Amino acid sequence: MVLQEFAKIKAIVMDVDGVLTDGTVQVDEHGEQLRTFNVKDGYAMHLAISKGLPIVVISGGKNAGVQRRLEGLGIQEIHLGVADKLTLLGDILHRFKIELEDVMFIGDDMPDYHCMKAVGIAACPADAVEEIRQISHYVSGKSGGKGVVRELIEKTLKLQNKWFDDNNVKSI
Repeated sequence: MVLQEFAKIKAIVMDVDGVLTDGTVQVDEHGEQLRTFNVKDGYAMHLAISKGLPIVVISGGKNAGVQRRLEGLGIQEIHLGVADKLTLLGDILHRFKIELEDVMFIGDDMPDYHCMKAVGIAACPADAVEEIRQISHYVSGKSGGKGVVRELIEKTLKLQNKWFDDNNVKSI
């Protein structure tokens, strides 16, 4: 039943740590914070953008490496270091002329709670905190950083008949 609702999604908004990554932060001897991203998530985000499905990233964390990775995928709406995610989400959707009920928000922890309560589809990784799993319309079987974003974008694009054609097979 929830999967059929993916067909009406007009934008996907997501957090970074715990969604696009497994939530682990490695710190080198210079204090630089390093994260690991899943290339399959990256492919799906890039494809979604090319098919006209906006991808928006809103994160409380701020890291130049994360910014560069997301820019390299073609994501234009990257908002890092955000304390009030819900207000920013409203501003972005107003600019895009998209209603909250037409948005999927992928989050994993309490800073995502209010956005997830406000949108049409709240989705989370399998290892999201209990409060987030309880309010989610869809809980992935995958953990954060392990392809959850790919799974959700793929399901959305398939239901919109935009997933695969011969032009999709190039690398990014």
